[in-house]
Amino acid sequence: MSTLMVQGTTSDAGKSTLVTALCRWLAREGVRVVPFKPQNMALNSAVTAEGGEIGRAQAVQAQAAGLAPHTDMNPVLLKPNSDTGAQVIIHGRAVTSMNAVAYHDYKAIAMQAVLASHQRLSAEFPVVMVEGAGSPAEINLRAGDIANMGFAEAVDCPVVLIADINRGGVFAHLVGTLELLSEPEQARVKGFIINRFRGDIALLQPGLDWLEQRTGKPVIGVLPYVLDLHLEAEDGIDQRQTDKAEQVLKVVVPVLPRISNHTDFDPLRLHPQVDLQFVGPGQAIPSADLIILPGSKSVRSDLAYLRANGWETAINRHLRYGGKVLGVCGGLQMLGEQVHDALGLEGAAGSSDGLGLLAFSTELAAEKQLRNVRGHLLLENAEVNGYEIHAGVTTGAALEQPAVRLEDGRCDGAHSADGQILGTYLHGLFESPAACGALLRWAGLENVQPVDYHALRERDIERLADLVEKHLDTAYLRELCRI
Repeated sequence: MSTLMVQGTTSDAGKSTLVTALCRWLAREGVRVVPFKPQNMALNSAVTAEGGEIGRAQAVQAQAAGLAPHTDMNPVLLKPNSDTGAQVIIHGRAVTSMNAVAYHDYKAIAMQAVLASHQRLSAEFPVVMVEGAGSPAEINLRAGDIANMGFAEAVDCPVVLIADINRGGVFAHLVGTLELLSEPEQARVKGFIINRFRGDIALLQPGLDWLEQRTGKPVIGVLPYVLDLHLEAEDGIDQRQTDKAEQVLKVVVPVLPRISNHTDFDPLRLHPQVDLQFVGPGQAIPSADLIILPGSKSVRSDLAYLRANGWETAINRHLRYGGKVLGVCGGLQMLGEQVHDALGLEGAAGSSDGLGLLAFSTELAAEKQLRNVRGHLLLENAEVNGYEIHAGVTTGAALEQPAVRLEDGRCDGAHSADGQILGTYLHGLFESPAACGALLRWAGLENVQPVDYHALRERDIERLADLVEKHLDTAYLRELCRI
């Protein structure tokens, strides 16, 4: 058994991407490797085969390793529902919600879950490839740390530190991070990887030589900036577009404060016939063919935010002019008449008026629904695969005209009588080529070009492994992995 941990100098330094790349590289080398992230804070999540919830990035890393996602790959998941609080998910199940101060005291309990998962994975796989969270040099978070050096010290594993040169200040990031670690932690860092470099590597070489001389640690390699690489984001919204055809479908997604699983829309962003635009605070919703209301970790407060930005008025105007509206999960709940939260699961207990576009109401329940599902859209009877992550129980007359019939006999969502509004609890529905095509035709795109999203993701995972082989010291990485 061997464990190697990737930590970063900042958030979005490339930790998730590097772990994905290393998992696929090792898998191609015939090594059984498993991804692991002790603690993740993200609103993009995935459902495992056993019905648990983990970070979306770990599900992608599992694909890179040739494995099915499992709750042990991300034993602690924090899903923020306010600026100071989050739902705490342990081994795939929501156990409580608490503020940041209370969670600080809870870390000792969370660490037990982390170490139990790591022990199980270590017993089964020769290599455990670990992703840290944020930066190990956050002084205020060092006490009781379970996400970075606290974990590395507990399991006695080596660490590789990655930094993003595209941000600027890469040498300051690396040296400064190292200086803020304790001496035993500094000794645990076995080398550096520089990410997203553009230009002639010869111009960077003097800096690399200085870094090695200054720290006494090797530069394992420099990864190039790849403009068109796509991996599902752990948290931040990726707004890059691929080249578009002349005739495109215009799709708008309002960005809510607690937007969740916005990776649902990556297949649209990458589709050559779709112009996907995320609309942020203070921005008006532009003319569009389709408005999508996304998932939300705090539906009632996000509804209030939607109204405060004038987006409810824009949605109603959009419908009057014949546009289509799709609601996904929390977005589905917003389409109804009311959202009730008697238990105060997502904030203060109470009820809020929905947009009143479909005749149903939702009651938030303590038990979260977590399942992978298959079925058919009522649109064109198109096959769809997806997953449910929601705490709401929705009832009402509009559900008599469902959006999806599931293989387990249940019906899901609703489709308005005039055909303009559709809502579903299913995440990931655009990843199914048939369902994506049917939804795009429903929204007004006549000749839909089929796009295999899974093939695109697999292609880019392979490209990442190629970058490891070409740009990193694989012999040294093998030594660190003890293979």
